[in-house]
Amino acid sequence: MEKFELFENERATAYDSFVKNWIPNYNVFLNMIPHLFNDSTNDKLLAVGCGTGNEILVLKQNGYNGSIMGIDPSPEMIAQATHKLKDYEDIVLKEVLVSQLTIDHQFNAATLILVLHFLKDDGDKLDLLRDISIRLEPKALLIMLDITGNNMEIRKNLEILEQLLLPDMDQNEIAKRLERIYLELHHVSEQRIIELFTEAGFEEPTKFFQSTIYMGWMARKKN
Repeated sequence: MEKFELFENERATAYDSFVKNWIPNYNVFLNMIPHLFNDSTNDKLLAVGCGTGNEILVLKQNGYNGSIMGIDPSPEMIAQATHKLKDYEDIVLKEVLVSQLTIDHQFNAATLILVLHFLKDDGDKLDLLRDISIRLEPKALLIMLDITGNNMEIRKNLEILEQLLLPDMDQNEIAKRLERIYLELHHVSEQRIIELFTEAGFEEPTKFFQSTIYMGWMARKKN
């Protein structure tokens, strides 16, 4: 059974404000996605861990004409995404895991935004990437945003992140979240990200974005 992080209650309802406050240039990253998927062959997209549907909304607002399936294990996040995307067509939202999708339903594009760092690198990260890979057509493009870096890099970039946070944010809350990111989330080095992608059936990924601890990666599935 695929492992996952379930967002419920306040974590779900406050998600949109959280990512905007805690991820510098979050919207800049999202606005890159439509340009990276502007090839007409990327017309069947799977948004893994779609949350409240932010990347799906940006794609549709920027003229993405393909079909999109967004999946997330959290019913509260799917409910928010359903409301947010109610005016757009060719979107299916499901409260499921990747491993629960049939393999015969193949996609030619995928996103994995702020998911992988919740999984331990004891096989869980690799399992998720493999589950995505086997549901993609050859040469399908996967775009990922995740917390990346070795312990020293994470620690130094957290110091920078703290300087970039809004001055009116609660200082106790900041301290707790910074500690949780460093001690409880399962970030891995850039080299390990490359290894995981290639082991899962992708070509070597390219890092195309970084904002403090957050890195954007893109890779195509192997033939």
